[in-house]
Amino acid sequence: MHYPPAQKTAQKTVRRLTVAVAAALTGLVLGGCSPAVDVAPAADAANPACAPMMVALPDAIGDARLRKTNSQATAAWGDPSQVVLRCGVNVPGPTTDRCVSVNDVDWVIKEGSPVWTLTTYGREPATEILMDPDKISSATVLADLSAAASKIKASRNCVGQEDLQDLPTSK
Repeated sequence: MHYPPAQKTAQKTVRRLTVAVAAALTGLVLGGCSPAVDVAPAADAANPACAPMMVALPDAIGDARLRKTNSQATAAWGDPSQVVLRCGVNVPGPTTDRCVSVNDVDWVIKEGSPVWTLTTYGREPATEILMDPDKISSATVLADLSAAASKIKASRNCVGQEDLQDLPTSK
């Protein structure tokens, strides 16, 4: 069957509009599957020192993809969230909690059940990570986030048992 040129043009336009509408609806439906993660901002989330770290965050940690959050200086990875980050938390003082250094970034680790809290040490503002070690490896999380965390300059470092052996003793 042959159609006049004007009718062919109209049919092509209708097809294009149908494809465009279908694509837009698909985008809305898929976008609705992953709403922004509700993360409470840290007290000092507006600190400008958080900005360089936030723009350096990785798109993924392990298999967990970065998602949008609803608060400044926050991030989340995975659906459901496996890792949540907040910049601008209280800077930890001296502590006896375990502290590890990963790629020149010191992290204080508080093991909870099931959530662990990992907080940068010696950097202001401090950055906090909440994660469940049964869902994702803390080694992976710290390795993937240390480069971004290093964007906030360190002013102190953790000390360990070996550092305490060289302290002067009183006589």
